[in-house]
Amino acid sequence: MGIATDMVIIVVAALLGGGIAHLLRQPLILGYILAGIVVGPHSGGVTVTQIHDIELLAEIGVALLLFALGLEFSFKELRPVRKVALLGTPLQLIASMVLGYGLARMVGLSWNVALWFGAMVSLSSTMVILKTLMNQGWMGTLSSRVMIGMLIVQDLAVVPMMIILPQLEHPDMGASVLGAAALKAVLFLVVMVFAGTRFLPWVMRQIARWNSREMFVLSLMAVGLGVGYATYLAGLSFALGAFVAGMVLAGSHFGHQALSDITPVRDLFAMLFFVSVGMMLDPAYLLDHIGLVLTLVILAGLGKGAIFFGVSRLFGYGNVVPWAVGLGLFQIGEFAFVLARIGHAGGSLDRDTYSLFLTVTIVTMLMTPMISGMTAPLYALIRRRSRSEPLDTVEMPTEEHTDHVIVIGAGRVGRQVAQLLDRVGIDRLVVEMDLHRLERAKELGMPALYGDATQALVLQAAGLEKCRMLMVTIPDLVTSCAVIARARELHPPVTIMTRVTGLEHIEEVRKLQAPDVVWPHLEAGLEMARHAMVVMGMPASVIHRLALDARREIYASLGDDEPLLSPLEHLRASDNLFDLAWVPVQPRSTLENRTIGDLDVRKSSGVSILCVWREREPISNPGPDFCFSAGDLVAIIGPEEARHAFENLSEAPLQEGTAS
Repeated sequence: MGIATDMVIIVVAALLGGGIAHLLRQPLILGYILAGIVVGPHSGGVTVTQIHDIELLAEIGVALLLFALGLEFSFKELRPVRKVALLGTPLQLIASMVLGYGLARMVGLSWNVALWFGAMVSLSSTMVILKTLMNQGWMGTLSSRVMIGMLIVQDLAVVPMMIILPQLEHPDMGASVLGAAALKAVLFLVVMVFAGTRFLPWVMRQIARWNSREMFVLSLMAVGLGVGYATYLAGLSFALGAFVAGMVLAGSHFGHQALSDITPVRDLFAMLFFVSVGMMLDPAYLLDHIGLVLTLVILAGLGKGAIFFGVSRLFGYGNVVPWAVGLGLFQIGEFAFVLARIGHAGGSLDRDTYSLFLTVTIVTMLMTPMISGMTAPLYALIRRRSRSEPLDTVEMPTEEHTDHVIVIGAGRVGRQVAQLLDRVGIDRLVVEMDLHRLERAKELGMPALYGDATQALVLQAAGLEKCRMLMVTIPDLVTSCAVIARARELHPPVTIMTRVTGLEHIEEVRKLQAPDVVWPHLEAGLEMARHAMVVMGMPASVIHRLALDARREIYASLGDDEPLLSPLEHLRASDNLFDLAWVPVQPRSTLENRTIGDLDVRKSSGVSILCVWREREPISNPGPDFCFSAGDLVAIIGPEEARHAFENLSEAPLQEGTAS
């Protein structure tokens, strides 16, 4: 069956490899690569035969990943990292090429082969680091945006590399060919900016009107791969074209739906790419040249990681960012395979050198999830041993805050919390190290402090010892735990509330003596169920009891035989303990324009009135002289019969002759 049989072998092997990696709590990409090694042509047993065809399909995976990245791409989000991306990446490329050239010459390779290796070493893996960041939950952090910004510029740099390196044997032709390629790239970008931004969204709009999910997904594939193939025919990068197509659609109304629909297809082809990477590795060659391979892997990884660390520091990034970038981008990327294939096909690289370069590249990819995962513990160790690390801040609060709430994170959740606290007159201070989010918070009139909340000086500047509460609203578990640990170290009595993104995260946070957590998935489900029960007429006390039981079951699933809920869990719906109901005053009802004393509400209906909302303002404990108006919302408590009696007063039309 040819390639069909190969696809069956690859999918089954990837399932087994991915399953083993999942059981061992390792990234799935490691399982995919190891599965590729097992079914590759160098391992014996059940093997894939149509290697070249699989490699071509794997290139579609690279294109689809960059197409999806383009759909998620936002100039606003990357604006804070534009300097390090546009200026720092060229410095990193040059330094890494010098590093690779020196290592190749050190092991006895010729100068022109050393240039090929230098170019390969300068590139990092967009595919590997994106999957790693997704698995680690670091997407959206400042570190991830720095890495993605630098990776995008690296991918753009592949085009001149593909043109210049083959011309080393014919230097007289290099300038004209490079100039032609540059002209093609400029023309392509101009066409996509001025024509693509109008034409492609228009096409997607017409297809969306058909209300066919299949046609919409098919059109996405056609746009992403079609634009990529057009750029390939023009002599540019296939993946670059797909990325630009994704960027164009991201600015339309279809960006979010397009990303949602393309994700399963992207993940399937991404799996194919990682399996194909594993198939390239020859275990026999690795064993025969283990010393040479490890020497190049260790020296290239350490040197390249140090370069990324230095570039990040040079452009003003401190705290965890340089460590995350250095430990994340130390590997050699997938475009090294493209360069190696071009060099081998053109005769610049012989078979042994080609195998050496591929092996070194694959080994660095295999190491990426493990090395990148060391960022948090390594940074925590460094922070404990170096308590005098300088504060990374550009602005301190201009007024002293006392008896306030510190909100960590100025994202959507953090801003909403701060705005609601302000409405009821509670002093709050937002701490954020993303300049874009910080500026957004300040535009909304929020007092804000720029800095890393895992640092003692930042929390002290925010007035931790004088605050009433610390609210951690960021979704990243690693950073949240670091903030909680530092706050407990500086001011143990402080009350801490934490946002978590998974059930397993609750246990991690509770270990740090922070039992008050908000799990958005749980709260959304409880709120929707609560609303349904209210509509169905269930008493509020029953609703509260069911919600409390649900939270108890969640805590019990973490291993507690008799889980204890914090006071926060009981306060979340304390008003529901009294069968509180909200009743609107309808126009022309018995209540309209009548006072509480005139109606003798307590005796006539049996309810007690706690509060009345009028024109967005609460009126607590209204007296007997309070006069109802149409549109008021009345909060009442009492038995079910009494509540029904008051509701009848609110809805019944006036009888003829009744004074108003």
